[in-house]
Formats: sequence, structure tokens, C-alpha cells
Amino acid sequence: MPDYRCSLASLTDDEPIAGTAPTDPEILLVESPGPWGRDAVTDNRLPEAVRAHLAALDLKVFLLRRYDGHAGPGTHVFHARATGDGYAVRRAVLERPEDLLDLDLADQAALPAHDEPLWLVCTNGKRDRCCAEVGRPIAGLLSERWPAGTWETTHLGGHRFSGTLLALPSGLTLGRLDTDNALGACEAVARGEVPLDVTRGRAGRSGEEQVRELHVLGGGDAHDEVVAVPGPVRRQSCGDDKVKGTTRYEVRPAR
Repeated sequence: MPDYRCSLASLTDDEPIAGTAPTDPEILLVESPGPWGRDAVTDNRLPEAVRAHLAALDLKVFLLRRYDGHAGPGTHVFHARATGDGYAVRRAVLERPEDLLDLDLADQAALPAHDEPLWLVCTNGKRDRCCAEVGRPIAGLLSERWPAGTWETTHLGGHRFSGTLLALPSGLTLGRLDTDNALGACEAVARGEVPLDVTRGRAGRSGEEQVRELHVLGGGDAHDEVVAVPGPVRRQSCGDDKVKGTTRYEVRPAR
């Protein structure tokens, strides 16, 4: 199926997006201009020692680059820990990528706090073509509005919900974005709102917790039960032909 697009198939099947945001409690974002491979953390233009170091870390690593290809000066690094209501984000600009080897992520004082919004748009076409085809125009659009805060990023998960992005520090993960709705959705997030129609969930929480928050914000009862149930087995990516089981969430009225 050379013309298969996972995002179109997911939309056609009306697959729910709620509860599909990343659940990682700690993430590291590292600037890495240039092309990325399918396994981006090990296939990029960073020095070999840095690639090996990142691959060995016990946390989720995303690579970053600017939409226009601009890089430097220095290597931007962001470290984020989930707080329950989003992420506490810290930032550094390293003189050279090799300085990552000496960065103590356990020492929160090692990096200054970063409170400005970050818009991390998934665009890794080597992982999934939908991310590049749908994500890159969104990254270009957001770069005009937030030139310092917008980055292309590697695989966020859920490429079948492209265009998708992670917003920090809120942790809100948006999906099924395009150049018509992305700017408005991100402006809503910047105002402290949650655009329910395009929100996959708040990253750093379990899928059940993500769905519960969206259910309550949509007017649902906070005491209702959220239960994970098996979803259909389906092809989830343009990058391969594998079929995988999915998870969906049912909201059951409180007794």
C-alpha cells in the first residue's frame, strides 16, 4: 500500500485520541540539526560519544531542530520533569554537544528554570511520513508566531494522530492538527486553556488520568470510572506494515 497514510486511516476510522499522550515522567530535549534516521537518538549528526551517552540514559530523549535549518550558537538542551500539572522545565545552551557528557541531570540547580512556552512538533519523516508531510508545515507556521519556542522534534508517539505536538510546560499533547487549526489551538494553550477537540492528553500522566482530566473538563463527573479496554488490532504507522493492538478508554458512570 504505497499511498497508505496512517493519519488518514485513523481519522477515517474515527479512532479516539484521548489518552494517547506520552506518559514519560522525565524527558531530555537535545538540539541536533540535520537529518535524523528512524532511530533518531542513535542515527544523527551528534558526535559518537554523545549518541552513545543519550542512548544509555534511563529517560526519554527527543532531538530538536529548527524549521529553517538554523543552528547555534551552542547546543540547546531542555530537561523536564513531570509535576502532575505539566512539567518543570530547565534549559541550558552548551558550548559544544560533548558537554552533555558532564551534565548532571539529577542536580536541578545545574540548569536554570525555563518558563517560556515550547512547541515541539513531531516531524521525523524517517519514522513516519505523516509526521513530515503534516508536521513540517505546522512547524513553519508556529515558527512565525513563536520563533524561539518552536522546534521540530523526533518521534512523540502516535504518529497516526499527525500533526501532533507536545506543548511545554503544560505537557498538553495535541493531535490531528493542520495549518488551519494549529495556531488557534496553541494560542489557546498559551492562554491556559485546553482545546478539547485536538487534545490527546497531558503528558507525564497515565492514559486513564489523561482521559479523566479531559472528561471532567468536558463537563463529565469527576467520580466516573475510566477503564482501559483493548481496541482493534490495526496498522499504526506508514513506516512499516506491522499491525498492533490498540488501547481505548471507556468512561463508566459512577455508581
